[in-house]
Amino acid sequence: MKKVIAPILLLFVFIFFASSFTSEKIHADFTSKKPQQDTLSVDTLSSAIKYRPYKRGVHASYYHDKFNGRKTASGKRFDNSKLTAAHKKLPFGTKVRVTNPVNKKSVIVTITDRGPFTRGREIDLTKKAFTEITHAKGRGFLDVDLEIVKD
Repeated sequence: MKKVIAPILLLFVFIFFASSFTSEKIHADFTSKKPQQDTLSVDTLSSAIKYRPYKRGVHASYYHDKFNGRKTASGKRFDNSKLTAAHKKLPFGTKVRVTNPVNKKSVIVTITDRGPFTRGREIDLTKKAFTEITHAKGRGFLDVDLEIVKD
């Protein structure tokens, strides 16, 4: 009789300790986790996206408000409140990360137009994109680094 009770008693002790350990661990996991956010931060997105360097130290400017509502070279309507840009050679739909090396702020824009047609300028940004990365609010141009977003 003692030979039968000892293994059963050990089994009960094992189950008791195992269940109490897992329930404490599960409780600790549920209470220590922070609620998940519905949106991803820019830092999270930029760490998940791959970039290919394109050009450094190029001259960027922004569109004038008079172009709002006009058709771009790609056929889409221009909107200064969106994150788009004009470039002379990059294909339409190309996503480009534009970084201001002075303050390290960057923005991802989509190429939807051709230009700029002013000598020495590489890219025209919408006013929204430009104001997100600028360090001097009074200027309409700045030098930026361009990187192509890889798919």
